[in-house]
Amino acid sequence: MYGRYTQDLGAFAKDEAARIRVQQERWKAFPRERLRPPELLEYSQSRCAPCRICTVRCQKFLISKVGEDWIFLILLGLLMALVSWAMDFAIATCLQAQKWMYGGLDANIFLQYMAWVTYPMVLITFSAGFTQILAPQAVGSGIPEMKTILRGVVLKEYLTLKTFVAKVIGLTCALGSGMPLGKEGPFVHIASMCAALLSKFLSLFGGIYENESRNIEMLAAACAVGVGCCFAAPIGGVLFSIEVTSTFFAVRNYWRGFFAATFSAFIFRVLAVWNKDEETITALFKTRFRLDFPFDLQELPAFAVIG
Repeated sequence: MYGRYTQDLGAFAKDEAARIRVQQERWKAFPRERLRPPELLEYSQSRCAPCRICTVRCQKFLISKVGEDWIFLILLGLLMALVSWAMDFAIATCLQAQKWMYGGLDANIFLQYMAWVTYPMVLITFSAGFTQILAPQAVGSGIPEMKTILRGVVLKEYLTLKTFVAKVIGLTCALGSGMPLGKEGPFVHIASMCAALLSKFLSLFGGIYENESRNIEMLAAACAVGVGCCFAAPIGGVLFSIEVTSTFFAVRNYWRGFFAATFSAFIFRVLAVWNKDEETITALFKTRFRLDFPFDLQELPAFAVIG
């Protein structure tokens, strides 16, 4: 109390004694209020006192039984589902623009060829240049870096907002150019960056989000979310998070990864249906293979040799 009430110690002591005296008299008049927690007494004077008291009790029950992690996991799954859906929409738009440009120049074969070749080259060059200028840490898949971070090594600028923007825009342009690249590795890195940025934002409100030791656990759950929202496979996401953190995996991270990945995959599926897209996962280059016997007999020896 010395640093806070150096000059007004006497006044503070009188006010505190008066407050305790009033509270004791109130408890004598209303004995039931003595059983209420102190944070519920402030709601006793309003009209909505029962509703507010019930809300506070439900919140305390959920936090005591489940913890505050479920709020973070819901926000992480929702954010990654929105990012995945927006990227898929942008990639489909880029591919449709290329086809529209090719079809509009059907009168000249040379211009068609130039448009078909130049359009992907422009997108690829922009993706590489933008990523290299804004954040070189966004280059590559991101899985080796996440394995390194989850083992306790600090890598600077790998989980920042600048790297997130460079990763999302660069990956969208690269896939929009028509290159048959994978999304699993970049989405693991993107989900980890979302988890790190969300932890910094929620740390402003206090609580367990100020605990830096929880960041590693949330990054492990974010790896599951990245795979879950990419392939709509929550169980595969959890298995991948175990694979990434193969040195040590806490059992308490099972429910975090599965819950966040399931919520993200569900929201991603809902957004795909809302966008009038029947398939959750769409291939960039669809085939027309027959489904009654998908493999010809002469192809099986080649598959056996490769295996």
